[in-house]
Amino acid sequence: MTQDYTPLLFAVGGAHMDRRGQSSVPFIPGASNPGIMREEPGGGVFNALRLAVRRGVRAEMLSVRGGDRVGDVIGAAFEAAGIKDSSAVFIDRATPSYTAILDEQGDVVAAIADMALYELALPRQLRRRKGRDSLDAADAGFGDANLPSEALQKLAELAGGKPLYALAISPAKAVRLRPVLGDLACLFLNRREAFALTGLGADASLPDLHRALTAEGLHTAVVSNGGQAALVYSSGGAFSLLPPALTGIADVTGAGDALAGGTISALMRGLPLEDAVREGFAASALTLQTHSATPIFTSRIFDAALATIPEAIPLA
Repeated sequence: MTQDYTPLLFAVGGAHMDRRGQSSVPFIPGASNPGIMREEPGGGVFNALRLAVRRGVRAEMLSVRGGDRVGDVIGAAFEAAGIKDSSAVFIDRATPSYTAILDEQGDVVAAIADMALYELALPRQLRRRKGRDSLDAADAGFGDANLPSEALQKLAELAGGKPLYALAISPAKAVRLRPVLGDLACLFLNRREAFALTGLGADASLPDLHRALTAEGLHTAVVSNGGQAALVYSSGGAFSLLPPALTGIADVTGAGDALAGGTISALMRGLPLEDAVREGFAASALTLQTHSATPIFTSRIFDAALATIPEAIPLA
């Protein structure tokens, strides 16, 4: 890959409307809590892809959406992000959405994912020639567990040995990735999603997680844990990485997506995993400090955030 070449990442997954209501007082379940509602285009892969583009890769994405006003907003978001939109539009369907309720600290207390269209239509789209041709032209593929397991297996087949990255999305959906774990260049997940894949409990140590995920056939992973130490491992070894302490967290939505997007872009630019993950955590930190899942930043702001990320520490 020449110095002037910009790598191309082809993604398949969710691009929908994110709606978030955040309480402005200590959250009381079962009661009316004063707060504020926000909405913006989102989706695990779409959020990560927009971050990756800002960090130096080209991108194309295949998703599905409805022929409604929300679908028009999602289409405009593709154009604004500079991502080639290869999505299918179903005129008689509603665009998928994600609605979350956040407490006063920005943590999710409840959420509903209305995403039946992904289940219905994405596997069919991956069987069409357009998806195969797009992945053939790309340097790497990227999918999320919004795709049914059948579609994830098709994506792995189409990748044909190219690096294939994945985002676990949620504990309920992470298990869809089991048939393709051995095909992934890297899986991005949190501890709850790792427990869903491995059957381990909340008291599992990082070495426990490393052994269990490796036993599942997963060769490389980044397992985040909020503000606690993350597990990062590949065939080159296992590491822990402690995110920086942050004050004034605005909203946790999209932080894991930013971690994936920042890491993948760095890997595609040639950085080793432990250095690439530091870039991912810088992107995640910037996301946590805004009310948007895709923050806007300059190179100077990003470099300042990167300077706060410690070096990865080999796992004992």
